[in-house]
Amino acid sequence: MKKINLPVILLKGIVLLPHNELRLEFDNQQSQNILDASEFFHDNKLLVVNQIDILEESNNIADLPRVGVISKISHKMQLPNGNVRITLTGQSRAYVHEYINLSKSFDSLESIVSEVMEINPDITTEPIILKKLYHEFEKHIKVVPYISNSILSGLASVKTLSKMTDIIAPTVSETNERLNEYLMEFDITARTEMVLKDIYEQQEMFKVEKGIEQKVKKSIDNSQKEFFLREKIKIIKEELGDVNTKDDDISKIREKIEKIDAPEKIKKRLNEEINKYETLSNLTPEVNVVRTYIDWLLSLPWNKQTTDNDDLRKVRSTLDASHYGLDKVKERIVEYLAVKKMTNSLKSPIICLVGPPGVGKTSLAYSIASAVERKFTKISVGGIHDECEIIGHRRSYVGASPGRIIQGLKKAGSSNPVFLIDEIDKMTKDIKGDPASCLLSVLDPEQNTMFSDNYIEEDVDLSNVMFVATANYIDDIPEALKDRLEIIKLSGYTEFEKLDIAKKHLLKKICDSHGLELEKLNITDDIILKIIRNYTKEAGVRELERKLATIVRKIVTILVMDNIKMAKINVLEKDLEKYLGKPEYNYSNILEDDKVGVVNGLAYTSFGGDTLPIEVTYFKGDGKLLLTGSLGNVMKESAQLALSYIKANSKLFGIDYEKLIKSDIHIHLPEGAVPKDGPSAGITLTTAIISAFTDLKIDSKLAMTGEITLRGKIIPIGGLKEKSIGAYRAGIKRIIIPEENKRDLDEIPDEVKNNIDYITVTDYKEVFELIKK
Repeated sequence: MKKINLPVILLKGIVLLPHNELRLEFDNQQSQNILDASEFFHDNKLLVVNQIDILEESNNIADLPRVGVISKISHKMQLPNGNVRITLTGQSRAYVHEYINLSKSFDSLESIVSEVMEINPDITTEPIILKKLYHEFEKHIKVVPYISNSILSGLASVKTLSKMTDIIAPTVSETNERLNEYLMEFDITARTEMVLKDIYEQQEMFKVEKGIEQKVKKSIDNSQKEFFLREKIKIIKEELGDVNTKDDDISKIREKIEKIDAPEKIKKRLNEEINKYETLSNLTPEVNVVRTYIDWLLSLPWNKQTTDNDDLRKVRSTLDASHYGLDKVKERIVEYLAVKKMTNSLKSPIICLVGPPGVGKTSLAYSIASAVERKFTKISVGGIHDECEIIGHRRSYVGASPGRIIQGLKKAGSSNPVFLIDEIDKMTKDIKGDPASCLLSVLDPEQNTMFSDNYIEEDVDLSNVMFVATANYIDDIPEALKDRLEIIKLSGYTEFEKLDIAKKHLLKKICDSHGLELEKLNITDDIILKIIRNYTKEAGVRELERKLATIVRKIVTILVMDNIKMAKINVLEKDLEKYLGKPEYNYSNILEDDKVGVVNGLAYTSFGGDTLPIEVTYFKGDGKLLLTGSLGNVMKESAQLALSYIKANSKLFGIDYEKLIKSDIHIHLPEGAVPKDGPSAGITLTTAIISAFTDLKIDSKLAMTGEITLRGKIIPIGGLKEKSIGAYRAGIKRIIIPEENKRDLDEIPDEVKNNIDYITVTDYKEVFELIKK
């Protein structure tokens, strides 16, 4: 293998194969010096190296290709402008043993190379393959018109397969990467297969392109014919004085575009769409799609805003007049308006009201809009499982429309409304997507300045919208979404709060809607309290409103049917059964005499807080633990934990261990159809089991809540406020709570705290000492 020394020309984005020519022009002195130097190297020869990626910048010789083409300068011309134009003819492939960089620059490279020994086909098969390749390429030229016939005359005299493949390859290769593959292929038979493959692929591609061109030509011809006929019809109509409704429509749209208060990019998009609409035929389906899209862009309140009421005292008084309590929400709205007034620019808050049904979450959003004098719009996302409901459908779909956010803005007619998103905890997800994830960009103050709807396809600024979301269960809100919300928890009302709401709000509203003067209706506080206690069981006031409405309806019916006119209508206790039927709830059932094995627990349900009596009995068996009452896994584990703690400390509680392990213990929670779960009944379950085995009666006016560990430590629980309200409603006088929940007592209404004695504990031994007294 003979090695020779040659100067190097590095080409970027160009591939030269052997037996092909390449014309180059050099405009710098260093490149020209390389050409001059080549005269001293083996008969005007040099090495051409191909660097495929023109964007690649490397100063490392090791990164240069190891295969190049030994080329000869077949023609050289000095141009008047000082440039040098040459013609290079590739001769053979060469392997680069070493690059020599004397000047430490790629502008002056030399190389030590040797010719590549190609793998030739069998001497008997080469003429056959050569003839096959020639005929296939001849047919290819006839099929593909953009290849010159002159190349065939040159191929007719070629006697080697290597030379023929190198000459044909540039005409059938689509990319430089493919040409480089030819350069790197030393097996002539494999190179022939590559050429044939490219010929066949190019022929198939040309057939497809030809078919597409024919279809496009036919479509254009039809369109031109249609356009010509429509222009004739237009001129005829103008001569007859007929009105062109589409032209009038376009004219009106252009007037609206001039008047609309929207960003420039929206106006630009509208002009593009109107131009498109103008060129479309009325017979094409797309014309209605474009027209509807224009209507949506025109109908959105891009820069249209209302002015906030900056009289903060008036705002607070308006909120107080419409809703009782809910001080945290009211304070947050007033704070927002105060800061906005001081800074004159502030992103609207994104509030989430979490609480049981009926406490006024949804109606409060209406009142906020009224108080701050903003437009109001509402969507309910409960049960939504398709993300397109939030971010819209793409216009390519039949019947596509924007999502509910954009529809809500259009309905409000303002870019800064109070926007209520109701039931945010009741969204679901399936194969169609996750709507909760789509709300992340809507409810993120850092992202909602550029909210993108699939249908609108333009950024919509939602930063001025005051979003108010509502939910019943905070645990059902996805964590990523919860992180973007300002959570304000609303608890259930006490009996006297409900009484106040009924007197100040509900009765007036009901009487007005039933045509009865409020002054004529005499219903005492005791009657309303009896309705609350015996006919409703809820955290809010919806059921109370329905019961009061039932009473008023029956009174109005009697007055109308008997044509009675009365100056005053008294609702007496004896009339309640006539109006509402038998009492539906009786809290005195829970508060029976002190019993063994029955302890009052506390629960936080969808109705708010409630008492949860736990019953325990035992009988001869083999130590099984039976649990009934629709208990969840966490509560079942709490029961098992309580039993394990008692077994470990049986001597402390005065319980015979043999009796424990030879008895089956049955724990039951009444109202078995209602699912129950959570760890907060730990100390209640422990107390109930101890009471059953020690015959210790537990005070029926005592309730307890707290999670217990295997070591007897009492750890904090949630929902103390709601549980306390439920306990107060049931007549509980004492509640045992974890020491760490002492901080939550400030949130409990004074009415409840003044009537219940709270006892804080850190260890179950303290609870045991209390129940023994």
